[in-house]
Amino acid sequence: MAVKLRLMRMGKKKQPTYRIVVADGRSPRDGKFIEVIGTYAPKQDPAAITVNNSKASDWLLKGAQPTETVKKLLELSGAWEEYSKAKGVAYKSDKVLRVATKADKVADTKTIDTKTIDTNEALEAAVASSDDIEVES
Repeated sequence: MAVKLRLMRMGKKKQPTYRIVVADGRSPRDGKFIEVIGTYAPKQDPAAITVNNSKASDWLLKGAQPTETVKKLLELSGAWEEYSKAKGVAYKSDKVLRVATKADKVADTKTIDTKTIDTNEALEAAVASSDDIEVES
């Protein structure tokens, strides 16, 4: 059974609200679901998003696949970052990139601010840190 995290439409005509549900991938959009993990009201200003982050990350860890829209909502609510930390994957935000070497997968991570580092400086630093490559000037 392919389990998905997706939106289920609720509300009146021209006034949509959505539930974020865990459902079998074969069931229809507004059909049978397993569990409700949140709500989304896009018509409110600003849009209202409520997500039970612990339930969402639990379902993601079990293998549930989110749709594109639900993935964006989970990123906004913080559930995606919680899931990434629980899974052991480095989370990539807008300004920070975490790079892990093969030897230090979990122990050491380097944080690089992409705005402050020039590409030439980064290349020189990478070349200087490697022991196998010699730099000719």
